[in-house]
Amino acid sequence: MHALTKYFPVFLVFGSGLILSTYSCQHDMTMSEGGATPIDTTGNGGGGSGGTDNPTDTTVNQGDPCDPDVVYFELDVLPILRSNCAFSGCHDAASAQDGVNLTTYASVVNSADVEPYDLDGSDLYEVITDNDPDDRMPPVPNSRLTADQINIISRWIMQGATNETCDPDAGGCDTEQVSYAAQIAPVLNTNCLGCHNNSAPSAGISVEGHGNVAALAQSGLLLGVVSWSAGYTPMPYGAASPLPECTVSQIQSWIEAGAPNN
Repeated sequence: MHALTKYFPVFLVFGSGLILSTYSCQHDMTMSEGGATPIDTTGNGGGGSGGTDNPTDTTVNQGDPCDPDVVYFELDVLPILRSNCAFSGCHDAASAQDGVNLTTYASVVNSADVEPYDLDGSDLYEVITDNDPDDRMPPVPNSRLTADQINIISRWIMQGATNETCDPDAGGCDTEQVSYAAQIAPVLNTNCLGCHNNSAPSAGISVEGHGNVAALAQSGLLLGVVSWSAGYTPMPYGAASPLPECTVSQIQSWIEAGAPNN
């Protein structure tokens, strides 16, 4: 058995005594009585429960903009591993099943035996593409990584498995025409779906499909967790910082537009 595929079942208590058995993430999302108080995503002191003063403001930073042809570990690879593998009982820093810790760049490269420019020599790539359900990662009953997610990880390895950095908020942030299909779903699929899917919904919460996401948006829970508001569990779970400011602004704008299925 591959070192990356050894998982153990855990049990979650959610609501009034409902017990969920799952091999996936174990965390809860809490909501304060006053609702979400989003972080200031414009840098101008706006925000508050009603959102930013002008949701179409642009955020301009001095960091290097991200190159669409480069796969960035922190932005592209780590969210996939964090959502699907690096949680309690599996491959977070505390559990590190079989010595595999998938929470930081150094720990992924070292403990998952990533070989730059060599897919066949990288255990990480081997287990996410293994056709044997007993050996692949994530293990059943969790869904295997999507073709797009596997492609991101393989491109990162073939680009040298480096830890390149960029500023995702550099330049302008368009919040006027936010699409669920183009902006919202990809972010949730990368950062959250591994834990919150229909097959194994951590804490009984799923972000699989527009209907589930729209319900979370309308309840205030979605904005509360991604904006790291008081009274909510910060999401993505286990992340060292919130999603990029532009991403949070786009989620907020989409919610204020009625969370359409566009």
